[in-house]
Amino acid sequence: MAADLLPLAPPSPRGFAALSALRRNWGWLLAFGVVLILAGTAAIVSPYVATIVTVQVFGVLLLIAAGAEFAAAFWARGWEGVVLAVLVGLLYLFGGIVMVERPGLAAGLYTLFLAMYFFASGVVRVVVAVGNRFHGWGWTVLGGVVNLVLAGLIWQSFPEDSLWVIGTFVGIDLLFTGWGWVMLALAVKRVPGPAAA
Repeated sequence: MAADLLPLAPPSPRGFAALSALRRNWGWLLAFGVVLILAGTAAIVSPYVATIVTVQVFGVLLLIAAGAEFAAAFWARGWEGVVLAVLVGLLYLFGGIVMVERPGLAAGLYTLFLAMYFFASGVVRVVVAVGNRFHGWGWTVLGGVVNLVLAGLIWQSFPEDSLWVIGTFVGIDLLFTGWGWVMLALAVKRVPGPAAA
């Protein structure tokens, strides 16, 4: 059964090194997958809380980005792009404050961004998985297709369902991503080493 997981052509020395690194760390990959599955389940069970937390975390990240832009503008005072850095920093600051202080209002806009993310990540996952056919690639394709479906569902229900859609769909994405990592870890664990190949 493990032989079915190997590519048709024997891996290059670099490929063997990558497989060896993955095989050595398969337990960490498995643990990461399990954590994602648990987080996804929690988000699906409590979608409103997951929506608010997701929006606020994104808001905090925008505030950090605003601070970085202001710091870059301060340290590069003679640079021509300093005005752009300050304007981008102000945009990040405003967006971050709105998302942290008024997450319900920000959820609508964030839902639209989430639809774009799911669409883009779904396309990338499917294309990369089908193109490379790495271990566990079928799960990655399935996760990509699920992301494309989620993007379509968000677009159809936008903006009425913004307060629960984000948490639910982020949970589903985490669930499938987690199972992808679990399947990759289990597949890599079963792959024979270079001596056995």
